Amino acid sequence: MRHIAVTVNGSRHEADVEPRTLLVYFIRDTLGLTGTNVGCDTSTCGACTVLVDGQSVKSCTMLAVQADGSKLLTVEGLAKNGDLHPIQRAFAKEHALQCGFCTPGLMITAVDFLERNASPSDAEIRHAIEGNLCRCTGYHNIVNAIRAASAEMGQAASAQSKIAAEVKR
Repeated sequence: MRHIAVTVNGSRHEADVEPRTLLVYFIRDTLGLTGTNVGCDTSTCGACTVLVDGQSVKSCTMLAVQADGSKLLTVEGLAKNGDLHPIQRAFAKEHALQCGFCTPGLMITAVDFLERNASPSDAEIRHAIEGNLCRCTGYHNIVNAIRAASAEMGQAASAQSKIAAEVKR
């Protein structure tokens, strides 16, 4: 057994884990956060995507011990104080989900992508989500949702910049 400590969605967690335990099972079984889904166990589908220290990672191919000392964000951590994250609002508004199995991984992938590309083209969005499989939607509404979230996140960032400028005066 190995003792690890991680911060998940802002809360610190410590646990003893088998060295071969995959991060996805640690998140689901040890921490009880079942929004991160187990799909293929081969990093093909992306349903298990989480952020590890700000980078999207397919948690079915990462060991929990490799995450020791890291900050993790799962789909459960996107909403803050009861307010949905822009990507969550956009997925609902744009009807970007059907069965919902792939949705957590797609949302986390999109959040990471939009942090690096605030105003992407549809082609860039499609390229960014290539590693996330959806068997229900055909991706059109998912792309629309990511574009809508991008616009909302850009507006929020612009508003925060204006507030910061006013405070400095």
